[in-house]
Amino acid sequence: MRNQQTTVISVHDLEALHTEGVGFDILRYVSLPELLGEESPTLLYFMGRKLARKFDIQTVDDVIHIFTLLGFGRLEVVKDKRKSMTFQLMSDAVASRLQASFSTDFRLEAGFLAEALHIIENRDCECVETINKRIHQVEFKAMFSVD
Repeated sequence: MRNQQTTVISVHDLEALHTEGVGFDILRYVSLPELLGEESPTLLYFMGRKLARKFDIQTVDDVIHIFTLLGFGRLEVVKDKRKSMTFQLMSDAVASRLQASFSTDFRLEAGFLAEALHIIENRDCECVETINKRIHQVEFKAMFSVD
């Protein structure tokens, strides 16, 4: 039996699996919130953090590439300061999700980004997202603990 804790997923593995994500979106935004109930946003955030630990992440460029491969969208660094980093997430898929008839959130992505930056920077990191439906964009602000 394979130990799930030591599994590391390479970018190559992701590239081999890449498919369209409508099924994922339905599971993510319809089924999971029903299953998880009120705690869904918090649990999705921590699921994202745990998922990031499964990847061999060395740089912010790795994170940007993984976001694309996972179908999260096109992630871009907007500001890079000592205590925080700001990112924008945009893509046709993000725009479609924001226009969907069901409620969407980006807590999974926020958790993934927080943990990925924690791995890269070796500092505690938390991430919050702001959704701008008008321009079909999500902004993530990652804040690092003060050393």
